[in-house]
Amino acid sequence: MTTFPSAAAGLTEPSPTWVESMGGPLIVVPISALTRWHGCTQSGMVVGSGDVRDDYDRACEVEGLVGVIAVGEEGAQGLVLADEPASSFYLPEHQAFVRWLGANSEADLMAAAQTVLADPTTMWEECGIWETDGPAVLMDSVTAGTELSVEYPNGGGMPEQALVTLPPGSWIVRAVHASPIEDTSVGVIQLLPQPSN
Repeated sequence: MTTFPSAAAGLTEPSPTWVESMGGPLIVVPISALTRWHGCTQSGMVVGSGDVRDDYDRACEVEGLVGVIAVGEEGAQGLVLADEPASSFYLPEHQAFVRWLGANSEADLMAAAQTVLADPTTMWEECGIWETDGPAVLMDSVTAGTELSVEYPNGGGMPEQALVTLPPGSWIVRAVHASPIEDTSVGVIQLLPQPSN
């Protein structure tokens, strides 16, 4: 199993760990499958100069607010936060991802997310089932899992990433874009345990 010291260190931070992309979708990859996520490659079609669909191409093809794609060939799945490259963080107490669509402050965005999560009339969009064997990492889908601990060239810093603490299981994925507070728009993607039969 791959160790993930930089994301694990985020567990003790009191404020959320925001993750931004370079323009494409974010993805949540199980830690056990990080080495099998290859991100953008030179042979890819969207960013590379080739004609072979790479992992980043597949992430960019996800339609709707969120979707599930394969990571490698051993059955692992990634959860693609699609639709737009909004800055996002994971809210573990609600097993939800909060996406910054438009707000004057982080406090306003948090208040909007809490309102959406607490409102029984929220019009959630059902987005399928995601399976993970345990904790995962929220990251830019353009980045290969093996490069999360490698600094960008020319002093560009480290790839942004955040630990997603989850027990193993199958999760019902639901998502919504909402504006419950004036001048604030938030995206919320929540994971609910799938009942066992």
